Amino acid sequence: MEKILKMENVNKIKDKEQKKALNAWAKAGFCGSVIAGTGFGKSRIAVLAIDHILKQNSRSNNKAALILVPTIQLQAQFVDEFDKWNVDSSKVDIMCYQTAYKLTGHHYDIVVCDEIHLGLSEEYRKFFKNNIYDSLLCMTATLPEEEEYKNILMKIAPVIYKISLDECVSLGIVAPYIIECVPVKLTITEQAEYKHVNNTFVKWKYALGHFDAFDNAKSIIKNSNASPQDKKAAALFYKAIRERKAIVDFAANKIVEFQKLVLSNLNKKILVFSGANKFTDDLCKAAFPLALAYHSGKTKKQKETALQKFRDNEINVLCSTKALNQGLDVPDANMGIICGITSKSLSMIQRVGRLLRFQEGKIGKIIILYVKDSQEEKWLKQSVKNLNNVIWK
Repeated sequence: MEKILKMENVNKIKDKEQKKALNAWAKAGFCGSVIAGTGFGKSRIAVLAIDHILKQNSRSNNKAALILVPTIQLQAQFVDEFDKWNVDSSKVDIMCYQTAYKLTGHHYDIVVCDEIHLGLSEEYRKFFKNNIYDSLLCMTATLPEEEEYKNILMKIAPVIYKISLDECVSLGIVAPYIIECVPVKLTITEQAEYKHVNNTFVKWKYALGHFDAFDNAKSIIKNSNASPQDKKAAALFYKAIRERKAIVDFAANKIVEFQKLVLSNLNKKILVFSGANKFTDDLCKAAFPLALAYHSGKTKKQKETALQKFRDNEINVLCSTKALNQGLDVPDANMGIICGITSKSLSMIQRVGRLLRFQEGKIGKIIILYVKDSQEEKWLKQSVKNLNNVIWK
């Protein structure tokens, strides 16, 4: 009975915060962005917003709602959300960004953009230029870090409600967590490769203007009139970046450390994230027969089977690259291992959030394996700078 009461309290807090977000959206003229950590219940906000707008426009001959999502899996998940909250979805279209950006001249009473940071690419943002909508609700876990994307979002849907992952934890909406950053060393061969590639990176970085190297390289790639020398410098600069990342992404000692963690936590359900599909498969092989892979290189049936076996406790390790980052309703896990890192806070928050669905007495434990004294260590420090409870081993 005590457990039920505690869960009821959690739901009351969620309901209060969700209504606060919806009220802020209404006061802003039904146009704005909700920035909330994973586990907050953004999908419910979307369903309630659509329900409100369609009831408000019940006399309209053109009542319609559109939900934009990044993946097919999220399309099905939103259908379930409407059933869960007993809201009519007969006037709702649910489409992926890669399809919707081609629409022109369609009119919707409300458009909801889930994981909006993925809908702001140069191609997908055509939707916002070519379509008419009376209300717009955008949702994501944290603001885009790219200034270009952030500025576009502020223009089409300014932030009207924001709550961080750690604020969700303090309210008790999601489970508390601990992040342990565990260093690994490159092998002697990997060290030599990394030193060579890093020297190449530094060479072309200075050739492109040092502090402005990334912006200059980007401009050169886009400029069809750039000189052959500049094009070569930009191409070799990006090549060095990819090669340097590949070395740390595939570091052999990450697999060694990963095996130790899996074998010492056989009673845990573990979600694993790597930096590349090939390495995700390598991790699965290292944990065989305890693990299965879930990534873009797998068929729909293979991914569904992996998720179901994880749910049914037939395996206790589920390995992914990026496919589990975006809003997917992942089965409960009580431990995470991250073996591939970028500097993006958004990616880190999404991955940590996969583990923080509320359960009584649960504390999410996330172990991040990183290559010490490499660019990966710098990326990691950047990506966790806004998170609490980070321990460096």
